[in-house]
Amino acid sequence: MDNQHKLIKGYRDLSEGEIKAMNAVKSEAERIGLLVEELEANADLDARWVIIAKDHLQQGFMAAVRSIAKPTTF
Repeated sequence: MDNQHKLIKGYRDLSEGEIKAMNAVKSEAERIGLLVEELEANADLDARWVIIAKDHLQQGFMAAVRSIAKPTTF
């Protein structure tokens, strides 16, 4: 179904610039996600700190996405 986001409360149409910014953030998050997977696979690293880094990076990318999307709901 096209334009499903219109049926979800708090979602809106994005401008061309916002779409470009969203795609840039998503691409960078994917790249960083691959790096995190490499860190997780490295037994020489402190796994606790890798988990913390992963969590904080995910929060950061989600904050960037929300800064673009500007949802109207909590």
